Amino acid sequence: MKTIQKLLLGLSAGLLLIGCGNNSKEDSAGAMASSHAEQVYIAPGEHDEFYAFLSGGYSGNLTVYGLPSGRMFKEIPVFSQFPTNGYGYSEETKAMLNTSYGFIPWGDAHHPDISQTNGELDGRWVFINENNTPRIARISLTTFETEEIIEIPNSAGNHASSFVTENTEYIVAGTRFAVPNPQKDMPIDEMKGEFKGPLSFISIDQDSGRMNLEFQLNMPGFNYDLAHPGRDKSHGWFFFTSYNTEEAHTMQEVNASQNDKDFIAAVNWQKLAEYVKDGGGTEVAGTYAHNGNRCTSQ
Repeated sequence: MKTIQKLLLGLSAGLLLIGCGNNSKEDSAGAMASSHAEQVYIAPGEHDEFYAFLSGGYSGNLTVYGLPSGRMFKEIPVFSQFPTNGYGYSEETKAMLNTSYGFIPWGDAHHPDISQTNGELDGRWVFINENNTPRIARISLTTFETEEIIEIPNSAGNHASSFVTENTEYIVAGTRFAVPNPQKDMPIDEMKGEFKGPLSFISIDQDSGRMNLEFQLNMPGFNYDLAHPGRDKSHGWFFFTSYNTEEAHTMQEVNASQNDKDFIAAVNWQKLAEYVKDGGGTEVAGTYAHNGNRCTSQ
């Protein structure tokens, strides 16, 4: 532990349309005469033009498909045990699923994002979040294997992640469900104004890809749902959506929709990084796991 400082559906529908197709003479030659089928057909020995990296939700994993064929290439185990290859069972990989709460062999994976250079995908790594026990993983696009997982402390519901800045300087992790920060025991009916929604900024080593939790920005206890970094002229900024600015904790379908509008948070992460580098901020107590095949479990 550390102390803190559309095409599968489109393909299916296409086949369904072909099966049901219209009765014109042009379509009478069979399914493969359809230009739609020809567009997604990849002949033996040829390669798909694109990879699609799709989050697996409660599978906890990342699945790779070829486009336009829609063929599944690989399911990459990330946050869940995977009996097919022993991930999460073997001595070499079991520690990848350790957290400050103990061994958690499952996850809820969302929002994969690819490393970038000058705002263009560069194909080095994929980052993906885990929503249940806040974590972010890094998958190598050289080996298509999970290399590193870092836990996000002082947070709950890590949904507004794992989005990558223009040159992979940082990835972000937002708090969807507010928590007391610093951590303490307190009644839930006293949360308004007391709970916080920390936004975490994780730096990326440009050579190894190794992640490091650089700093957290304490925010009001709203539900931060999604995020995106600025590009080009807005590079240096991160934008977060929110809901439940009412800070409701009961009957949220009703009580968290009383305000006509919620907020967007615009955060200048470059200024924050400078502030922290110059000694700004406050150290808070906390522990988190940092696991990886290329780094020592701590």
